[in-house]
Amino acid sequence: MVCWSQGILAGPPSTGTTDAVAAVRRPLDQPQPPVGPGPSAETIKAWQDRKFGMFIHFGLYSIAGGMWNGKRVDNGYSEQIFANGPIPPKDYEALASRFDPEHFDADAIVALAKAAGMKFIVITAKHHDGFNLFQTAETTYNAVDGTPYHKDIVKELADACARGGLKFGVYYSTIDWHHPGGNTYIEGNSNPITPSQEAFNVAQLKELLSHYGPIAEIWFDMGKPTPAQSAHFAHTVHALQPQTMISGRVWNYDGDFAVMGDNSEPDVAMELPWQSPASMFPETWGYRSWQARTDLPGKIRENITRLVRVVSQGGNYILNIGPEGDGSVVPFESQVLHGIGDWLKRNGEAIYGTRKQPFAALDFGYATVGPHAIYLFVSKMPADHQLRVPGVADTALGRAYRLGSPHDTVDVQRKGDDISIALDRLADWPATDAGNANVDAFMPVVVLPFKGALRVRPAVIAAASDGSFHLQPTQAEHYLNYNGEGYEAPATLYKLSWHLDAKATNYSLTVSYMPWPTDSRMDVWVDGRRYPLDLAGTTSGKQGVMSQTVNVHSDRMTHPYAMQLELTPSAPFIQGSKLPVTVQSVELSPMQ
Repeated sequence: MVCWSQGILAGPPSTGTTDAVAAVRRPLDQPQPPVGPGPSAETIKAWQDRKFGMFIHFGLYSIAGGMWNGKRVDNGYSEQIFANGPIPPKDYEALASRFDPEHFDADAIVALAKAAGMKFIVITAKHHDGFNLFQTAETTYNAVDGTPYHKDIVKELADACARGGLKFGVYYSTIDWHHPGGNTYIEGNSNPITPSQEAFNVAQLKELLSHYGPIAEIWFDMGKPTPAQSAHFAHTVHALQPQTMISGRVWNYDGDFAVMGDNSEPDVAMELPWQSPASMFPETWGYRSWQARTDLPGKIRENITRLVRVVSQGGNYILNIGPEGDGSVVPFESQVLHGIGDWLKRNGEAIYGTRKQPFAALDFGYATVGPHAIYLFVSKMPADHQLRVPGVADTALGRAYRLGSPHDTVDVQRKGDDISIALDRLADWPATDAGNANVDAFMPVVVLPFKGALRVRPAVIAAASDGSFHLQPTQAEHYLNYNGEGYEAPATLYKLSWHLDAKATNYSLTVSYMPWPTDSRMDVWVDGRRYPLDLAGTTSGKQGVMSQTVNVHSDRMTHPYAMQLELTPSAPFIQGSKLPVTVQSVELSPMQ
């Protein structure tokens, strides 16, 4: 147990049928999942525990390799060369007659993923160009019926994953430039989905969820479906396989996990399941024949760092490969994966099945938390070779050691709630710096064992001399909704959270806000207790900043190290709900 945040669990929503009950419960101060069948808490935890997986972008565009008519096409990702060329549809479709990836070896790809330490694979069953790597009754424009290959690549890889013990998922583009009425490129790929295309997509989703065994996740992408269409796609998936995790790019907040932008990570706190998708090179996901592939050690270090950074924030990292047109894996990409795998052989314990770090920041790197240990990733060696970890209060700590060398230990020095570890006293500590090409010397991990509960004192805001607090939104942790109406939709704010060094028990709390047009409700949460606020809108006739006051109570039994103050939409609130007003400030004054 990590004692730095608690919440009140929501009960099942009131619905007319058992099937419509949400499959998982979240604390009431968090967004509730869409109503209907969906992954269980056990499925979500298992998905989060995998941490690292392989993305595969493969299709007709792999034959082109970023070239057309002997010229490089560099205005965009190479898997979108059909639109970026632009290429006449008949000329692009003719690539199908050349699609015969004789070197595509599903078992070898699974073996590569396992060597890299990956726990799942997701492949592009259909990308924006509309070509299908699986046999579908909806069109002959697929690898089985429309190419000399005559094999179902999705089936080959699904079966190989089952043999190899990896989870399997599929990418599915809801836009389709080959589909009648849906073949117009729009900047940002924010295409509306026509009714006929919606029906086509639903029919293909039923095929994918019916004929390829358990689908661990389905990676929807792009397009700008209506809320009803997003719900239709999600419900189609969960009706057939309720435990399939749906990506947030089904849009309109109907996903089971949020997806960051391409090669992006969140810069705010995250509560819900999320994933960061990354390509070997930011310029492309599909194979690009003329891509400069240099500095192998640097690319290995780059992706180890990104993996650690994502996992330390509680996310999953999915790293792409783009096989060549003949199905072979690019040697450079294979070498990168083997390099990451070599690092994970020693340090995987600090990655898989861990939780995000409970520290706001660490000056030497990152951390994760396991059932009985904190794992400290050293990406920047302190000048004095002392690792300092703040706020580890009332926790029984053991002797620290480098991961992989449990018999070479060192005492932990405590100063108040902070602790320090002398790296110089670890005989197995790497003598070279983190920039060395030797992967064993890169980002070493220190294990800090603990017994019982891990208790971490958060960084707090001090009171004024009279015991009051004047809080600004800029001082708060911001929690955001992702994957709204489409790729270009901005993230929206659903929660502000502060930790306060509050000495009093009772406070008068005033929220000042800029109102929205209509009256609304918002919740104040203090140490897990909810205080509803009714907020007047501009229809009340008032203009400018408004305020609302409520008396609140601090509960040191629930939060012994700091008062936890949160502002959220009125509970229970669903995914996509945002704070109904623009908060200007929060004032707390102790009551006598």
